[in-house]
Amino acid sequence: MVDLGGEMGGLWASLGASSSAGSRVIQFVAAHQGEGTSLVARELCRFVAQRAGKTVWLIDLDLQDSPQTAAIAGDPALYGGLGKPTHASPDGLSFVTVQPPLRQADGEWIPDGRYVVAYPVGEARWWVTRFRQESLRGAQRAQVLPGIDYWAALRRHADLIVIDSPSADRSRTALTLAPYVDETVLVVAADQPDIRGATQLKDAITRSGGLCSGLFYNRARSAPPVFSGRGKAT
Repeated sequence: MVDLGGEMGGLWASLGASSSAGSRVIQFVAAHQGEGTSLVARELCRFVAQRAGKTVWLIDLDLQDSPQTAAIAGDPALYGGLGKPTHASPDGLSFVTVQPPLRQADGEWIPDGRYVVAYPVGEARWWVTRFRQESLRGAQRAQVLPGIDYWAALRRHADLIVIDSPSADRSRTALTLAPYVDETVLVVAADQPDIRGATQLKDAITRSGGLCSGLFYNRARSAPPVFSGRGKAT
């Protein structure tokens, strides 16, 4: 069991917990796989929902494996377990598109939103998404959509939306979404001796029109993580 509840309080404060600007969309990503992005994103959601009493959505953009639901389901003592799935498509919108589309029995096209579900987590007010990879047929492929429509619609249902993006060495998803979210936080493993990858990713996010608000040094195995950004550290 990994419980970063204490450290997440510092991160939440560094991100501007007292802001009254309304619902926020924060993307987390690492330059390299295995730096702990999913853990940090999940623990922040748990903290904000349970401790701060906010309504939170955790968007898992690993469309192949959906590790967030597996991690939560695997530790019910910490998270409270998963409830029954529901639609994750406010106003019928989706953050992914599946091509080529398939038709339903009635001849209508299957909407992209049908491929994504959301599970309530424990008794707190937070949800985690899962892409239904098992529903793809034949040559169908899914990709994350650019644009603001989905995120604008979801803002009406959540105080905080946390996006867990695949690492930059696996996917360009973080760069695709960066212009449409409020900020992107880079996760760096504290024992990573070379942060040139994170620096290059920060520059790429900025060039794409996004805001990189800081680096989160993930020290989950040893000491409390540190967030550097906006001149603050925890």
